Amino acid sequence: MIPHLDLGDIAFTRSRRLKLLIDTRQVQFGGNARLKIYGMLHCKSGKRMKPQNRVFFTSAAEAMELGYRPCGHCMIDAYKKWKAASHV
Repeated sequence: MIPHLDLGDIAFTRSRRLKLLIDTRQVQFGGNARLKIYGMLHCKSGKRMKPQNRVFFTSAAEAMELGYRPCGHCMIDAYKKWKAASHV
């Protein structure tokens, strides 16, 4: 897990570092540390969150291991499976 603010002190630097991590497939999912939700990088919900709450993951498995749940907007199938499994 990589917190967004750990990518640099200046927004421009963070953006460049994040793009490099995405291009090299070191980051494939984003998440909200406060709400413990992860999803696709293109999700509208994820783009609206504050940088101090934003974290990045290499894989969905990494996010799940850390206790995050799938986003109900961009990962609807994974969310439904998670919800069904958590209410058993």
